Amino acid sequence: MTPISIKPAWLISVDGGDRFEPQLFRLLRAVNDTGKLTLATRTLGLSYRHAWDLLAKWGETFGSPLVDMERGKGARLTPLGHKFLWAEQRVMASLFPQLDNIAAELNAEISRASAKPLSHLRVHASHGYAVEKLPELMRRAGNAEIELRYMGSVEALASLSRGQCDVAGFHVALGELAPVLWQPYAPWVRAAQQRIIRLATRRQGLMVPRGNPLGIRGLADLTKRGIRFVNRQPASGTRVLLDGLLRAARVDPARINGYDSGEFTHAAIAAFVASGAANVGLGVEPAARQFHLDFIPLITERYMLACNLGTLSSPAIVELIALLKSPVFAKAIESVPGYALDDAGDVVRFADALPWLGSGPTARKAAAKPAVIRKPAARGKPRARSTSRARH
Repeated sequence: MTPISIKPAWLISVDGGDRFEPQLFRLLRAVNDTGKLTLATRTLGLSYRHAWDLLAKWGETFGSPLVDMERGKGARLTPLGHKFLWAEQRVMASLFPQLDNIAAELNAEISRASAKPLSHLRVHASHGYAVEKLPELMRRAGNAEIELRYMGSVEALASLSRGQCDVAGFHVALGELAPVLWQPYAPWVRAAQQRIIRLATRRQGLMVPRGNPLGIRGLADLTKRGIRFVNRQPASGTRVLLDGLLRAARVDPARINGYDSGEFTHAAIAAFVASGAANVGLGVEPAARQFHLDFIPLITERYMLACNLGTLSSPAIVELIALLKSPVFAKAIESVPGYALDDAGDVVRFADALPWLGSGPTARKAAAKPAVIRKPAARGKPRARSTSRARH
């Protein structure tokens, strides 16, 4: 089945009419990335003349050029050109989870109505740069279709426990803060009836403009005068992580300008910082690199998939596990900054993936302990078992 995707479009009202110009934003992005109009046109497969005319037309329409070009110095976006590019990227980053969720539902309905319907796997997951690759990779295999819906980590686990999905994707910090940061997830875990499918580790940290002009080094700097922070939505795994880290650092969220904001993806956070609408945000490293931001690592997380024990033998989950163990998935992950395979595809108990959830009384006491933290978060990476699958 040919999948459906949904993308937003810009309609620019000029002289009482609406104009749709999809190539404009692609051209601005290519000029920004290459620094030369010739290279930008070659990348996009456009003629130089067409690109020149396109920029001239819209520069005249808006009363200011979008690109500056000097002989021998290449091409660069003007301040207005940058604003258009960042506006487009912010729209894409903010809307794509909702649009992808709708597209996933439509694709599932169309597949069920087709002559040869595929088996479906309902995955409710926190956004991540590993889990987002799964629908396309499964589709290439041709035997199963992943219906991926993005939501917060806590909400995803709750959805699994309520029987509303087959697989839940969530992430949890590693290190000494883990037992406390786990508390919001605990009510939705049925450890005896559920299993973990291991996936990857990743780094979360502060994203700041290139060169870090405001000298932000850690969470305490978020309270400084003039710092504008952009936050994730409540109940997201990253928001849960931030709240735990702030408690550990004894930082009052009420003193952070922008704490009450709520964006739905790491890319949206990065786009806000890159556009100048915020000075700093918390997110994963690939989003920072995508928007050419500096990244200050704070903590390493484990991103996992959870499913019910009784569904592990279903054809779709068997195929998913085989994909996670394959060189195809390893190759897809190895180029993602800050991500590393974490015995991907291994099926384990919750207590094996999250050691603080052990069955003894000490573990139960730690899981129930109030969130009083006195030491800063650990910054080291977890030790990974050396296997042929885990090379990256």
